[in-house]
Amino acid sequence: MALPFVRATVQGPSMIPTLSPGETVWVLRTRRIRPGDVVVARHPEEPGLLLVKRALRPEGQGWWLEGEITGPGLADSNSFGPVPADLVVGIVVWPRRARRR
Repeated sequence: MALPFVRATVQGPSMIPTLSPGETVWVLRTRRIRPGDVVVARHPEEPGLLLVKRALRPEGQGWWLEGEITGPGLADSNSFGPVPADLVVGIVVWPRRARRR
């Protein structure tokens, strides 16, 4: 049985100013994602890699995910398209400032 919460560590600058590199987040495993939620998802091209991104909108059978900072070389939907819903692990529930905008 999977635990309802997962702990993850933010790597890289893409979620600044909301989250900083090295910061620990707690993630509630859920499929109930809403636009504006900060989520943890498996990278669609590298399943062993977890991403911390903001879910902007549902798209097809998945979600369009972006960091607070976007641009060339950053891993988000701008580089690999929508992330299938089954790759979204859950929503960040702590720290509270990472909750939905």
